Amino acid sequence: MEKNLTFLEDMKKAFDAFKNTPKDELLFTYNGVMYPTAICDTETFQTIETFEAREEDLMMVAYPKCGTNWTMLLLNGILDAAYKKEPAKVIPMIEFKAPNKFEMLVSFRNPKDTAVSLFNFYKNNPVLPTYNSWDDFFPDFMAGKVIWGSYFDHAVVWNKHIDKDTVLLKTFEDMKEDLKGSVEKICKFFGISITEEQVKQIAEKGTFKSMKENSEKTHGSLGQVVFRKGDVGDWKNYFSEAQSQEVDAKFEECLGGTKLGELLKYNVHCTW
Repeated sequence: MEKNLTFLEDMKKAFDAFKNTPKDELLFTYNGVMYPTAICDTETFQTIETFEAREEDLMMVAYPKCGTNWTMLLLNGILDAAYKKEPAKVIPMIEFKAPNKFEMLVSFRNPKDTAVSLFNFYKNNPVLPTYNSWDDFFPDFMAGKVIWGSYFDHAVVWNKHIDKDTVLLKTFEDMKEDLKGSVEKICKFFGISITEEQVKQIAEKGTFKSMKENSEKTHGSLGQVVFRKGDVGDWKNYFSEAQSQEVDAKFEECLGGTKLGELLKYNVHCTW
């Protein structure tokens, strides 16, 4: 539990330290991509470039607001059940400050809900610039001028690796639809053996509703920033018809006919 508390305390200190920081100092750019200054720095990224993972290292990869924290909490539950570790040790994020901390689990979410969730993350996060409106945010999202860069660039890169036996791709939407089945697939992928009852318990504790209710325990004061709605289809409350069509065209350009595009079930989750 000590590691978890230390991580949360460090994050809270970082957030508190940047509350009064001028807007133009909240973000920095590394290799053309923007990152939040409060939790990332150039030194860490330079270290990552020469980092060599061990064969037994596990990685969870996601674009922001595609189920990162949700998937990490599921992984924590699986590891706790399998190896009897103390509960709730937050899995470190490699790009966060502290250079010495990677088969990969990749989490994706449809681009429209991702955009809305990221917009609200900006609004509620004290260490990020605040947009006046959704219409102000949308062009920056489409241009990749947001933290961690372009959703579509990220998706195109991972689509190239999707057939590797060392990569498991899980979508936010599939986890919402069948969380128990998702936990079972993650366990099988990582070669972790737990009982059917343990899978059931992890799924029950891992619902978005449960995680939001327990977010203060798992993420401290950051819980309300990290966990908002967790809905599929919330984008319909924000998008104009023109914005929806713009994303449709971009998705078709970048992911039309691809395996990742098919797994995201775009026609199911991203149409009116």
